[in-house]
Amino acid sequence: MNAQAIFSTASRHYQKGQYTDALNQLNALMELNRDAKTFVLLAKVLSKLGFKQEAARAYQLAGEAGGSRAEDYLTEAMKLYFANGNEDEALSIGLPLLEKAKTDADIAFIIASIFLKRGEKAILGLFKAPLTLSTNRLHNALAFKLLTAEITDLQDRDALTNLFRNNPKNTTLRSAYLVYAREANDFAEVEKHDRDIQKALKAGQTDFLAAEAPYYHATWCGDERLNHIAGAHLRPFPPSLTEARRSTPHRWGERIRIGYVSSDFWDDHATMKLLKAVLMAHDRKRFDVTLFCHTNSAHAARDRDIREKWGRIVEIGDLTDEQAAEVIRRENIDILVDLKGHTLESRVSIFNQAAAPVQVGWLGFPGTTVNVDLDYVIGDPYVLPDASKAFYYEKYCRLPETYQPNDPYGRPRPEAVSRRTVGLPEDAFVFASFNANRKISLQTVNLWIDILRQTPESLLWLMCDRPDARSNLLAKFKSAGIDLKRIIICPKVRYQDHVNRVPLADIGLDTYPYNGHTTTSEQLWSGLPVLTFKGTNFASRVSESLLNAIGVPELVAAGPEDYVQEAVALYNNRDKIAAYRKTLEDNRFQMPLFDAERFCLHLEKGYEMMADRAKRGLAPDHIDVPALPARTGSFER
Repeated sequence: MNAQAIFSTASRHYQKGQYTDALNQLNALMELNRDAKTFVLLAKVLSKLGFKQEAARAYQLAGEAGGSRAEDYLTEAMKLYFANGNEDEALSIGLPLLEKAKTDADIAFIIASIFLKRGEKAILGLFKAPLTLSTNRLHNALAFKLLTAEITDLQDRDALTNLFRNNPKNTTLRSAYLVYAREANDFAEVEKHDRDIQKALKAGQTDFLAAEAPYYHATWCGDERLNHIAGAHLRPFPPSLTEARRSTPHRWGERIRIGYVSSDFWDDHATMKLLKAVLMAHDRKRFDVTLFCHTNSAHAARDRDIREKWGRIVEIGDLTDEQAAEVIRRENIDILVDLKGHTLESRVSIFNQAAAPVQVGWLGFPGTTVNVDLDYVIGDPYVLPDASKAFYYEKYCRLPETYQPNDPYGRPRPEAVSRRTVGLPEDAFVFASFNANRKISLQTVNLWIDILRQTPESLLWLMCDRPDARSNLLAKFKSAGIDLKRIIICPKVRYQDHVNRVPLADIGLDTYPYNGHTTTSEQLWSGLPVLTFKGTNFASRVSESLLNAIGVPELVAAGPEDYVQEAVALYNNRDKIAAYRKTLEDNRFQMPLFDAERFCLHLEKGYEMMADRAKRGLAPDHIDVPALPARTGSFER
């Protein structure tokens, strides 16, 4: 019997389900013919008989034999190797097929699964598109795992668009998709989906919020009843952890050992523009200060000499959370302060490793830090009113004047520049917002449209670097009938240049529900009055805190409608603006906002009150730090 006859016989046995007979025929055929079709039939027979590893090898031999379908056979071999747990063999076949993987979701799924498991993330972006275009739910689920936390990642944006299109009823995907829409100020998309979100919330449906990233949730939702739900699915810790941590024996010293954890320990970061003077003001006779640093090495190297003045630095960037917590315990830290919360590059999970007897959240995240084992959140009576206690996992430590520190020494003063140099008309009335464009919510932009309609000779000056966001902002104003000549969009610039241009505006307009934080204090430092309104959660009450601390509480409107009315009233009363500017100038070095030493004394008193409770074996409780007597003179240096 010749080779073709044997192959035909084997094929008939296979079709009839007579797999053992087919295998016998194919074994005989191997002595005569070892072409691709023989190996393919052998692979099918072996697979039916349960010999998956051998079937994979047969498909591999079929592919290596060449021909027009060689890649198809190698793909089948890779699938079987992967299904059988032989990842090395699957990968050795898959890597030469990378070009095909760009359009073949099956190949992409296998290679990406292996790389993800092995922590080799550099190449994973290649596979997002085919996995998101697939209708296979397993492929889509893997694609979601491949998404990064980098909001400027265009592959992520496109991947989420595809995933949400495939799964339009998936509320987790909708939340992630809307992060990118809000980041780009795509108000049409935001408004379209906001109707469904508000309808669900009115019906008492809040489960979908648990999957939202707390930071991005805070940029659109000012309801703290809902804010403390966002992120509930993130890394929960066992309920027994807190009590075990607090009851662990601890050696207290004469000085209170404070540890600060952050990735922001470099001079140009917004957090350090606020914090560095306070770090240097700590009384080293009473407090030992350690910075547990996971700052990007390039930033850290540039600022090495400056950083040493802030505190003793312990690098933890290359350590796991468990290893970092062990280092912190060896340092015998009394009070460990997280400066990041649920923001980018956070290492907040270190606090779920029982790192210190007292653990505190402050400054980086404006709200409760969900699913993190913290004892206290540092705030003030404005951002943390009594009525909000029910929505916080932590106990309050309220500083008496403002929760925000500021550096009055390293922050530059404005240098005189003309409006012409920044593209502004000399005689126009200029409203301005220098907040990140993601803070320009749908509600905020609609309030600004109302203001512009009632102030016909005014301009709105915004800062935005993203081309898509610029286009969407302009489209929103145009659709509302606002002449686009009245909207001036400027880029980010060097910090000194930014400080110089801020006073060229007439009034700063704050954003809701996420106020300007560092941005607001920068504007007040530069002498620009900022208009806000009373907020409904921590993030939306920050500017109120700052305006009170600099002595201009009149710039806090009662609500959104009053905000619009007050903006219009200021437009019609330039003398009042001049009076506010003089007050800011007079108060800069008199009021608490820019008094780093006074702030530090209040902060240290708060730490002492926390430590006192812990030393006495008392559970954390709400703390209100008493105010020092008012200053009688200037502290300008």
